[in-house]
Amino acid sequence: MKKTVRLLFGLTALAASMAALPTGAEERRDRILYVTYSAGFRHDVLPLSKSVLTQLGETSAAFALTATEELSVFSSEGLRDYAAVMFYTTGELPMTAAQKAAFLDFVRSGHGFVGVHSATDTFYLWPDYLELIGGYFNDHPWRQSVRIEVTDPTSPVAGFLGPALQIDDEIYQISDFDHRGSHVLLRLDPGSVDTTKPGVRRRFYGWPLAWTRAYGQGRVFYTALGHDAAVWQDARYQQLLLNAIRWTARQLP
Repeated sequence: MKKTVRLLFGLTALAASMAALPTGAEERRDRILYVTYSAGFRHDVLPLSKSVLTQLGETSAAFALTATEELSVFSSEGLRDYAAVMFYTTGELPMTAAQKAAFLDFVRSGHGFVGVHSATDTFYLWPDYLELIGGYFNDHPWRQSVRIEVTDPTSPVAGFLGPALQIDDEIYQISDFDHRGSHVLLRLDPGSVDTTKPGVRRRFYGWPLAWTRAYGQGRVFYTALGHDAAVWQDARYQQLLLNAIRWTARQLP
């Protein structure tokens, strides 16, 4: 019951924020393909994430969600009617070379890609995917309340959060990060965690937790947040995902 109340509270707060959307946003309703195939660890939050995203699309009137674990949709024909693809996945997804090519062509041609949490824990053996998403998961030494810095206050995706936010979640480290080709939106404040813990790996780019990047003519967004149910029930996180979906689908500049 408590989870339902929190979810409704978050969606109610989000509905109130719809007044800030540009005029005419309600008239466009893009289709978003949400892929939750788990070839590795399967997250317990996946059913809740589908519910939240479905209601988010309905409340905002900005998109309609299709959730699937059926990879046969990855063809030029199957992806034709979608504005963006969204991954909450793990491991080496059993996609054929033709399906992978169709996926990359889809984004490269001007469509969107949104990666959530373990989307960076996916396709380690496929270099083209790294080029798409910009980095790989490399352990999560912290699962606690942390301070996250908003590195671009002018961002149409994350600027609404203000200079920083406090959130409790599983915090990823990122390796192989394309810092030159990625525009970091959120970064962990290392002062809010114990950086001497075993497994902590310091890198010159710190701990990026959300970024955007271009892939051909397409737009890519990724956030490492989203492990815990409480995060999905947080109106701030919901607004971040809504903005990211709308940005990748080119509803936002």
